[in-house]
Amino acid sequence: MDILANLALGFSVALSPFTLFLAVCGCFLGTIIGALPGLGPSNGVAILIPITFTLGLDATSALVLMTSVYYGAMYGGRISSILLNIPGDEPALMTTLDGYPMAKQGRAGDALVLSGVASFVGALLATVGLMLLAPTLARVAFFFGPAEYFALYLLAFCTLGGMASNNQAKAALAACMGLGIAMIGVDSSSGLPRLTGGNLHLFDGIDFLVAIVGLFAIAEVFFFIESHGKGSSIGVKLDKVRIPWKDIMATKWTMLRASGVGFIAGILPGAGASLGSFLAYMTEKSIAGEKGGFGTGVPKGVAAPEAGNNSAAGGALVPMLTLGVPGSGTTAVLLALLMTLNITPGPTLFTEKADVVWGLIASLLIANVVLLLMNVPMVKIFVKILSVPAWVLLPGVTMISFVGIYSLSGSYFDLLLMVGFGVLGYILRKLDVPTVPVILGILLGGKMEDALRRAMTLSDGDPIYLFSSPIAIGLWVAAIAGFVAPMFLRGVLKKPPAVTD
Repeated sequence: MDILANLALGFSVALSPFTLFLAVCGCFLGTIIGALPGLGPSNGVAILIPITFTLGLDATSALVLMTSVYYGAMYGGRISSILLNIPGDEPALMTTLDGYPMAKQGRAGDALVLSGVASFVGALLATVGLMLLAPTLARVAFFFGPAEYFALYLLAFCTLGGMASNNQAKAALAACMGLGIAMIGVDSSSGLPRLTGGNLHLFDGIDFLVAIVGLFAIAEVFFFIESHGKGSSIGVKLDKVRIPWKDIMATKWTMLRASGVGFIAGILPGAGASLGSFLAYMTEKSIAGEKGGFGTGVPKGVAAPEAGNNSAAGGALVPMLTLGVPGSGTTAVLLALLMTLNITPGPTLFTEKADVVWGLIASLLIANVVLLLMNVPMVKIFVKILSVPAWVLLPGVTMISFVGIYSLSGSYFDLLLMVGFGVLGYILRKLDVPTVPVILGILLGGKMEDALRRAMTLSDGDPIYLFSSPIAIGLWVAAIAGFVAPMFLRGVLKKPPAVTD
């Protein structure tokens, strides 16, 4: 009954005309961002975050807009995967294995509609899972003390970004870099400046939004210029679009199984939609066996990864809202947005900010329906957007980033700092060093330090206190496993099954 009452509260917030308008706009923009190869949900949300401050949106409105963009980008990633064999983002990689062969068979429209329905099923079930599981996990989080939170943050560092890099050493280096940036500013305990170089602008520390927009948006501009140039554009032809009812009915159990697998993968800190997509695809392939024809353009090979990555995207919101630990790169960016809005994710969020949380959940339910209605009849419009030349996109991204950050801080120094982070992000990408651990270090570095200090204060400096409870020990074990496992699994994940023509 509590869930129904809270959901009623959420719909009272979500059904306001302005909130509905923001959800629709977020879905539309997110689908476009997801369809454009290389941008993805992390970059898309980071690019659009400054708009929330420019428009002066409150916490609920800003969160609804950004999560709608997030869900929309997860939907949109399938478009370029199916039509161009170019994943819109990493989670959409598995969709290319059967989506592109379907397109070559003259069934591009069927693949796009089927993948849209699968995305709807995965995202809807994940939102229901978020609604049912998050309040319970929030109650469990009340048992967390400083030792448990320190181990939890360590788990996030050990897992998040591990699969995004070619080796764990680079991921660890990026995390240490983020922790070092988080230390810049005046020490809260001693009152002494740290790593400021005497620059007064750095006494308040590094604004994580400046770092995020620089590392994602500005770096993406540099990378996009290098990769495509001013004259690049993508031309795509799409025949008649219809609803393949036969394929939808034949894959209904595939969608349900893939949604469950993806949701579990999304809850795990650091696993994210990429692992959810992979596990969902491989699960269905193992069930079907060699006669399933996976990799040759079968509908199940399209439905499984799309349901898996969209349900994982919803699952990643669970640890972010209940524990304050992002489950993916995009939720790390959303966490920064919440912190900027003076909202602290954690177990008390569901009681102190019930209207924000349940308004968000209700808006996600509505956004899923909007995305389904938008992605089936309007898919030809989104395909045409793929032909927008880079010389139109790049100035827009740059303008949004600069105007948004300046309207937030009013400081020219932050603009220079943002460009500096853009250069850093570009260099890191060229060196194949993941940027998500850098962001995670900036976001959680201060909290991790505070948890360690409180633990040492309570134990009179005894480090054994960090292993003083079953929860803490379990998190330490999970952190070690999460750091070591990618060394063995990366080869499998980075080498998807061969596609036969």
